[in-house]
Amino acid sequence: MSENVVHLHKNTDPPADTASVTTLTVVPEPAQPAPVPLWVRSGQAIKTAATHENTKTAARAAARHGMYAFNGGRIVARRTWDGRTGSRYERYMRAAEAAGNMELAAEWEERLQRFRDARHRRRMDLLHSPLDVAKAVGVGAGMSVGLLVALGVVMALNTKQVGDVITPLSATIEFIGTLMRIVPIVWGPAITIGPLLALLALWAVGRKQQAAPNWALPANVRNGEGEPITPSIVVKALRDLGVPALRNAIKEMGDAGASMLGPIRIAGCGVEVDVTLPSGVSTIEVQNRRRKLAENLTRHEHEVFITIPQAARTVRLWIADSGALDEPIGPSPLVTDDTMTADYTKGKAPWGQDLRGDTAALSLYQRHLLITGLSNQGKTVALRSLALWLSLDKSVQFLMGDLKGVGDWAMFDGLATTLIQGPTDEHVIQVTEMVEGAVDEMNRRIQAPPGTTFPPLIVLVDEAQVAFMCPLKDEGKRPYGGQKANSRYYMAVRKIHNQGRAVNVLMWQGTQDPTNENLPKLVREGAHTRASLALGTESQARMALGDKAVDGGAAPNLLRPGLDQGTLVLASSGIDIPAGQSSITVRTHYIDDDAAEAITDRAKALRDGVTTQHAIEKGEERDPLADIAGVLGDASRLRTQDVLKRLANLNEDAYGKWTFIDLKRVLDGTGAEPYKSDGVMVVSRDRLTRALANRDDEGSASADG
Repeated sequence: MSENVVHLHKNTDPPADTASVTTLTVVPEPAQPAPVPLWVRSGQAIKTAATHENTKTAARAAARHGMYAFNGGRIVARRTWDGRTGSRYERYMRAAEAAGNMELAAEWEERLQRFRDARHRRRMDLLHSPLDVAKAVGVGAGMSVGLLVALGVVMALNTKQVGDVITPLSATIEFIGTLMRIVPIVWGPAITIGPLLALLALWAVGRKQQAAPNWALPANVRNGEGEPITPSIVVKALRDLGVPALRNAIKEMGDAGASMLGPIRIAGCGVEVDVTLPSGVSTIEVQNRRRKLAENLTRHEHEVFITIPQAARTVRLWIADSGALDEPIGPSPLVTDDTMTADYTKGKAPWGQDLRGDTAALSLYQRHLLITGLSNQGKTVALRSLALWLSLDKSVQFLMGDLKGVGDWAMFDGLATTLIQGPTDEHVIQVTEMVEGAVDEMNRRIQAPPGTTFPPLIVLVDEAQVAFMCPLKDEGKRPYGGQKANSRYYMAVRKIHNQGRAVNVLMWQGTQDPTNENLPKLVREGAHTRASLALGTESQARMALGDKAVDGGAAPNLLRPGLDQGTLVLASSGIDIPAGQSSITVRTHYIDDDAAEAITDRAKALRDGVTTQHAIEKGEERDPLADIAGVLGDASRLRTQDVLKRLANLNEDAYGKWTFIDLKRVLDGTGAEPYKSDGVMVVSRDRLTRALANRDDEGSASADG
C-alpha cells in the first residue's frame, strides 16, 4: 500500500545554484562584561575620595591646625618653665662650652647663680607672707570702713540727716552684693569660653612658629617659596649638614644653637650672617657641603655663597632671596648717562653690581687684567665694557687683537691705534708682533729721563688661548705660541707684566677654559686683577683666580653655565672687597653691540682722530751681510763698535738696537767672523767680500740644480 505525503507548507527556497553560492556570516554580539560587584565599586569610590587632592589638602589642614594648638602649648610650657627655672641659663652655658668659649660659659654660670639667689629670697619671703597679707587685709578693711564713715559724716552734716552717716557704707555693701549676683551668671559662660580662648592663644603661638610637621604645612612653605631666613632655620640647616661634630655640638646647645650666629643682616637681594663654628669643626667641612646647606635652607646651590672672614673658625653665609639671582640687573651707566667720562688715574669703571645690590666699580690704574671662563658666558662683553669706559678718557691708547674675529671689537676701529681681528695663524703672528711692539715702546719709556709721564697704553688680546696654542715658528725657529723661554708671544707678555706697570703699559687678556697649556702659570699670576666666569672644575678656578681666593671661598666652578652669564668672581685690589674676604662676586652689566658703538662714537668725538692700523707693517727686507760690507767702505778692517754705529746710521729701525752678539750671529759661519787685532775686535773687508762671493756662488749653483 502506498502512502501519499502531503506538504502543508509551500517550499519558498529557491533552487540551489551550483554556479554561485552566497555565504552569509553571522557575527555574534559581543559578550557583555560581568557586572562589577557593589563592594568593589564602593571600595574604588572610597579610594578615589581618600586620595583626591582636596581630601589630602583638608587632611593636611586639619593636622596642621591641630599640631599648631598642641605644639603651641608645648612652646608656652617651655617658655614658662624657662622663666621659672634656670634651664635657660644652663642651656646657654652648655652652648658656650660646646663652642669652646669658656669665658662666656663662666658669665652664664654667674648669671645662673644670681637667678638662684633671687629665687631663694622670694621663696623665703613666702614664709612670712600669710601674716603680712592678713595684716594688710585687716588694715586695709579698717581704713576703708573709716573712710566710708567719714564720707557719711560729711554727707550728714550737709543734709542734716543722721541716717546719711551710713549711706556710703550701705552703697558699698550693695555694690558688693550686686557683683556676687553677677558672678554666678557670668561664671558658666566664662568656664565654657575661657578654654576656647586659651586654645586659640596656643594655636596662634604654634602658627607663628610654624610648629607642625613639614608634610602638613602649606605647599609654598614646604617648598621654601618665600620662606624668610631665621636663626632657627640656619641652625637646623647646619645641624643637618652631615658633620657629626657640628650636629653633636648643636644638640648639646639645645635651642641655643643660635648663639653660633651673628646678626642676620639684609644684604642686597638676600641676607648675610656670620657663623662661629664649634670647636672641632673646620670651615672647609662647611664649604665642601655647599649644595646640601643650600637645600637645607630651601635654596638652590647658586643662591648660597660661603666665604671665610678674618675671624677664626667662622664662615660667612650670603643667602639670596628665592629666585632673586635669576632677575637681570639694570643697564650700565655708560648707556644711560651719555655725559659720563672716564679718568684712568682716579676713576673706577662701573662694571655691575655685587650680590648685595651695591655698585661694583673697578679701578684700572696700573693693573694688568685677566678674564677667563667657559665659552659663551659673557667674557668678551665683560672685558669690552671695561675698555668702553676707559675709551672715554681721551689720553688712553689701545692696541687690540681679537683672535675670534667675529666683529665683537669692530666698534674700536678709528679709536684703537691697532686693531687686528681674525682667528688664523697669520693673525696670531700679527698680534704677537703687536705685543712685541708694545714691549719696544715700554723699553723706550723706561729709558726716558726720570719724571717723564706717559699716556696709558692698553694692550688687549681677546681669545689669548689661540696665541698660546699657535704651532708656527719664525725664520729663526722660534715658536710664536707655547710657554718656553723662546716663545715670542709668551715672552712678550711676560716682559710687559714684569715692567710695564711702571710706565703705564698694561696687558689685558681674555681667554677660554684655562689650562696650563693655553694659559701658562707665570702669565696668569702676572695679572693684578683676575676674574673668572663659570668654569668646569675647581682646578680651573685655581688657575683663574689663584689658591688664596679659592681657599677663601671663591668658586666660579659652582656658577651655572648658561644661566649665570655675565656673573663672575673677581680677585683684585682695584675693587672694594668686604673685610676678611679674598674675592667678590659681580653681576656685570650687559652692553650690546649697538650700545657699544654709541659709546665709542662719543669716545671718538673726544679725540682728534685716530687712524687704526689693521696689520703690522713689516719694514724693508734688509741683507745684513751686504749692509755690513757696505758700511766698511774702503777700510780694510773696522772695529766692531764702529760697524754697529754705521749700521744704526744706515737703518735705525733694522739695526738701532743691535749689539755685538747680533753682529756675531750674522757673521758666524760665513768665514768673516770678528777677530781680535791690536787688542780690539774688528771685521775684515776682504773676508766679507769672499763671504759674499761664496754665498752668491752657492745661490747660483742651487738655482742651476
